[in-house]
Amino acid sequence: MIAYLTNLAALAAIFGILASTLNVAVGYAGIFSVAHAVFFGVGAYAGAQIALVLVPDALLAMLVAGLISGALSLCLALPALRVRGEYFVAASLGLQMMATTLFSEWKSVTGGIGGLTGIPRPHVFGVEVGTLPLALAALGLILLATAALMRGAFGRTLRSIRDAESAAEALGKNVAAAKALAVAFACAGAGVAGALFALHMQFVNVESFNLDQSVLIMAMVIIGGTGTLLGPLVGAVILLSLPAGLAFLPFIPATEVGAVQQMVYGLAMTLLMIFRPAGLVGDLSRGKSMA
Repeated sequence: MIAYLTNLAALAAIFGILASTLNVAVGYAGIFSVAHAVFFGVGAYAGAQIALVLVPDALLAMLVAGLISGALSLCLALPALRVRGEYFVAASLGLQMMATTLFSEWKSVTGGIGGLTGIPRPHVFGVEVGTLPLALAALGLILLATAALMRGAFGRTLRSIRDAESAAEALGKNVAAAKALAVAFACAGAGVAGALFALHMQFVNVESFNLDQSVLIMAMVIIGGTGTLLGPLVGAVILLSLPAGLAFLPFIPATEVGAVQQMVYGLAMTLLMIFRPAGLVGDLSRGKSMA
């Protein structure tokens, strides 16, 4: 039971990183992307290859995964950020579909449909460590960095872009640069989470980085509360705990847990949009999330 709870806590911390970093783009900059799982996957495959080919050093794997995901996000985001709103959502959806095919077919790097197996356990300075403390440390650093950035001029620029992009541009804000940096920060964080996920699971394949995963991460942000520091963490814990809770209900067959889970996700998001549009941690009195 302790091992199960430790595993669930590690996954909650990893998905907390994913939700918190996506929240920088969605909640603070107003950039709605359904391709966060792409950079999660890039980080996972990069971290797995570091561990398999070089050394299973968790710090090196996270650093390389974050750099590759962040750099790749800039190459892809700069042209896509020229569009706004629903057009960017469509562009990110196209990226997600293309990446899923690439992950499935680039067998020399990703292992194809079968994925990569036998990934070593994480080490730090040659000593094997658990994934949970690493994930918690990474989550804490990302939350501190997010809080510091959002309190400064960069955070104010992002919020002005979210609330009125044309007005921010008219006031002399470098909108394209701010949005690109927000996306780079979010995707680099997703890469770090991917490396931790690969080292924790010791196996990765394309099923963990498809559109459903991107929608799940987005749901964590929306249910918890966009534009808040703790909201995405609350959403991650709730949505990761839900399958575990459903599995213990005797009247739900094990084969139907996934379908029931999707129904609960949809119902929860619908009810939240009606009764708490700012999410569980959002500021209801203002009708939107707290910045």
